[in-house]
Amino acid sequence: MDIQITVNNQPVNAWLALPGGGSGPGVLVLHAWWGLKPFFKQICDQLAGQGFVALAPDLYHGPVAATIDEAKSVMEAADSQVIGDTVMAAKDFLLAHPARTGERLGVVGFSLGAAWSLVAATHDPRQFGAVVGFYGTGEADFSKMQAKYMGHFSDADEWEPLKWVNWMADAMKTAGADTTIFIYPGLAHWFVESDRPEYDPAATALAWERTFPFLRENL
Repeated sequence: MDIQITVNNQPVNAWLALPGGGSGPGVLVLHAWWGLKPFFKQICDQLAGQGFVALAPDLYHGPVAATIDEAKSVMEAADSQVIGDTVMAAKDFLLAHPARTGERLGVVGFSLGAAWSLVAATHDPRQFGAVVGFYGTGEADFSKMQAKYMGHFSDADEWEPLKWVNWMADAMKTAGADTTIFIYPGLAHWFVESDRPEYDPAATALAWERTFPFLRENL
């Protein structure tokens, strides 16, 4: 359902999906550089179907890109401080939601959102139990990270080279973070996004088969 959360005293759109049972662990969904397009709302609905309370905030506060060029422009125009504030406000909203159960949240991020998921999990480490990143790396103080991490990447991704993935995984493990990386050979970036030409249904099914139990076990 469409809702609004408050970010810096301003209303911001978000999508909230509740499980059929009425309550469940909370999962924050952070969109890729396209903005809060319908696909990411569908991910929330999919998570709700698995028993989670899922919330996807609009990190861009409005714009949604349809092409790579548009997405580049929107991302470059975005204020990283505002994005960070939006992530934290969404986290607080989800923590306080009456349908949410459990001690900690999960966060599932895609590309740009995957980098922000690492920021969230290291900014408030005690509030997160699981982080799932789809084809997006990032830098953070991984020594602070208490959540377990699962990443889904390709070895042929021109936007997120495997050397970056390996660097991040090594940094996480060196810092003591519980880290699992899955590589899906030969695929392009955005391979789980069903509205993109890069979409690979077999890899997507496998990624979610791995992700759902991981979230259940750690939230």
